[in-house]
Amino acid sequence: MVNFKLKGDALCRECFYYAFEIEIHQTITDAELFTRGETVAVGASGGKDSTVLAYVLKTLNERYDYGIQLILLSVDEGITGYRDDSLETVKRNQQQYDLPLKIVSYEELYGWTMDAIVKQIGLKNNCTFCGVFRRQALDRGAILVKADKIVTGHNADDIAETVLMNVLRGDIARLRRCTAITTGNEGYLPRCKPFKYTYEKEIVMYAYFKKLDYFSTECIYSPNAYRGHARTFLKDLEAVRPSAIIDIIHSGESLSIKRDVKMPTQMTCAQCGYISSNTTCKACVLLEGLNKGLPKLGIGKTNKVRRKMAALSTTTAECDEDTKVGSKNGVQSTEDQPSTDSKKLQF
Repeated sequence: MVNFKLKGDALCRECFYYAFEIEIHQTITDAELFTRGETVAVGASGGKDSTVLAYVLKTLNERYDYGIQLILLSVDEGITGYRDDSLETVKRNQQQYDLPLKIVSYEELYGWTMDAIVKQIGLKNNCTFCGVFRRQALDRGAILVKADKIVTGHNADDIAETVLMNVLRGDIARLRRCTAITTGNEGYLPRCKPFKYTYEKEIVMYAYFKKLDYFSTECIYSPNAYRGHARTFLKDLEAVRPSAIIDIIHSGESLSIKRDVKMPTQMTCAQCGYISSNTTCKACVLLEGLNKGLPKLGIGKTNKVRRKMAALSTTTAECDEDTKVGSKNGVQSTEDQPSTDSKKLQF
């Protein structure tokens, strides 16, 4: 067996393929990501990361006999001119890799598409809605296919960006877990990141030279995303210090939280049963705001959102009381009127 590391070595094309694959295999085995007999849902968007992830996992599963069943799992956010095109790539990948495919959509799960949400909220906070809804949609899709865990194509660049974002936001809870290779063990399904130590440029090179079929257009709603600023800053750092990405990841892994820092308590959402740090999960708060014509209801810090929710509940209760009084005076009760609410979540 050839013994070399991918970072820093000058390699021919075939040796690059081998080094790339063996490092991911080593990451998988060192972290014990899979257990024989498991069904693993691969988050597939049609982009370079998820396409390479599906290809490499299929290759390694056959080469090293992991004994796992792979299923492609895609989320249709409802973004015309972007997601519909990328899903065509995923469907081709399904045929190319001979893997089953499951697609779940925001419209069927939440009654909203991202196109409709952007019309309500604009381009400033739309990524908040998409991120929250996509995370839950992946869990829902994985449960539908009876998966034991989910793997995503988050690479070293993504994780370093997340560390920076959480530092800048002062988000201690997320900062503590964002560098973990497996998260969600305490929730519905574990999520694994086999590309944790793999640079984005390596993934691009692998996809390019292997001539893999992937979709390369950026989301039309993401130019103003907060992550974009962290990405630009990280690229500037990398130009000065090439090891900056891995250094930031190792720094995140080494961080410890003081004992007197209050951390969120995990519970389940009272409305849908999904894992949450509050009595109502973020997805339900955002969805309620959309359904009531108040799309910015769930935007902002938790305490402010709680106050908004409490005020809204009080107003709704007063309106219900007024309606009951009106019904006694001959006005039709809301109970007799057809419901206009969009679907509510149920986990």
